[in-house]
Amino acid sequence: MIHVTKTFLPPQKEYQEILKRAWESSWITNRGVLVKELEAKLKQKLGIENLTLTTNGTIPIQIAIKGLKLKGEIITTPFSYVATTSSIVWEGCEPIFVDIDPDYLTIDEQKIEEAITSNTCAILATHVFGNPCNVDFINKIAQKHNLKVIYDAAHCFGVEYNGQSILNYGDVSTLSFHATKIFHTGEGGAFVAKSSKLHTDLYYHHNFGHNGPDIFMGIGINAKMSELQAAMGLAVLPYSEEIFESRKSVVNYYDLLLNHLEVNFLKIREGTKWNYCYYPLIFKNEKQLLKVKDALAQNGVFPRRYFYPSLNTLDYVKVQEMPISESISKRILCLPLYFGLERNEIETIVKVIENNL
Repeated sequence: MIHVTKTFLPPQKEYQEILKRAWESSWITNRGVLVKELEAKLKQKLGIENLTLTTNGTIPIQIAIKGLKLKGEIITTPFSYVATTSSIVWEGCEPIFVDIDPDYLTIDEQKIEEAITSNTCAILATHVFGNPCNVDFINKIAQKHNLKVIYDAAHCFGVEYNGQSILNYGDVSTLSFHATKIFHTGEGGAFVAKSSKLHTDLYYHHNFGHNGPDIFMGIGINAKMSELQAAMGLAVLPYSEEIFESRKSVVNYYDLLLNHLEVNFLKIREGTKWNYCYYPLIFKNEKQLLKVKDALAQNGVFPRRYFYPSLNTLDYVKVQEMPISESISKRILCLPLYFGLERNEIETIVKVIENNL
């Protein structure tokens, strides 16, 4: 069977050698040496200054909302994973959706300003499939209206925009290091803050507010990454360039074989150094998508409807029509893409698609 993704696992011996250090110290949580080492290596790898690891990729969004003291309405995208919207609601704010650009699939920056009200406190946008939002335009809007900006950068490991890490934009960016991601720690994530002061505030929030054993710097929760997770990250990180190259090869081969088909593809924003994290196809209609999806399943291939459904249709948010997002979410299918996917497997996938369009 060929699934939409497959976790990259480093040689088990290498993972165990790193893990041995935690065993020898009997220190497996509360920010041990492996967590601190991984943070340092990620800062260097990604070209960023303020990063803290967390136990998953959702909790950094919640911490960002809490740390920025956001209340009221947060402008966001309906085309993202559910964690983006659910975090807003979980933290007691109201998501105000703005429709997406049909080519880039990111929030349509031209429609943001008309959604701003006196209750708007922030913009929470997603770099969809590692494709950057129009960060410069969004920054101008935020400055004009005194709004905070959070970027859900779950897909953005290694992505650069205009010569620097995409994580350097906005007040806070959040990452996911889930097992399905290019770089992973099994489960895990991180937050990246633009300013050192904000990063310090977020840091306390992620560890119960602790500043030493007996002093508390305000409210906090337990979002710490364990040494077991960090060990996986340290074992995976040396292979990141090899992973990028393998995925790039898969994407290029898909491009070669699929470019004659009457389907739409993701348009990568100019100035982006992309990370080849997903390969979405956008079909003419949902009926066509379902036909292809079923045919692939019959051949042991399991793509994913991602993102589906459009988040403005969730039953715990206020009804807001988002025609572009709703349409695309019904027509988009992410094809299998992972390290080591073979050419003959790609050819099988493409053949099934061709025969069912």
